[in-house]
Amino acid sequence: MTSNPETSPTEDAPPVERTAATVEQLEQEGDVAADFLEELMDIADIDGDLALDVRSGRAYVSLESDEPGSLSLLAAPDTVQALQEITRIAVQNRTGRFSRLILDIGGSRDTRQRELETLVDVAIARLDEGATQASLPPMSSYERKLVHDIVSDRGLVSESYGEGADRHTVISRG
Repeated sequence: MTSNPETSPTEDAPPVERTAATVEQLEQEGDVAADFLEELMDIADIDGDLALDVRSGRAYVSLESDEPGSLSLLAAPDTVQALQEITRIAVQNRTGRFSRLILDIGGSRDTRQRELETLVDVAIARLDEGATQASLPPMSSYERKLVHDIVSDRGLVSESYGEGADRHTVISRG
């Protein structure tokens, strides 16, 4: 069987298209994701409000709650990543299109942005101490994109190396 690089076939589903989505398609992704997450929240008896947005060619879905700490277990980075992946799969199965959906739970993305900024600052300090480059730990493609943006804002350069779960970012002065 030959595979098309623009699609990613699954066992029982039609191939998933990997083309740039329109704003309307991204809004549809957000709606499908919200429906999936609402069902999941009902099953787990979790209260929260969902907000949908489209930014930078991605559907963003945010789960918020007025009750302090009610989402703290779900907002752990590994949990957010896992929920994001199963939500993406649900969206892909429903739409037939590859999804780059981003899920935020209780401000987890802002928290992770600050953590990545600190990580980059520590790496820059190593460069200031004489290192020629500084490697960061493996992270998701979305997190690597954030790191590349932070590094660029700080006037340095970065590149990603490795494959799969080992893919990581290396920072240098250029």
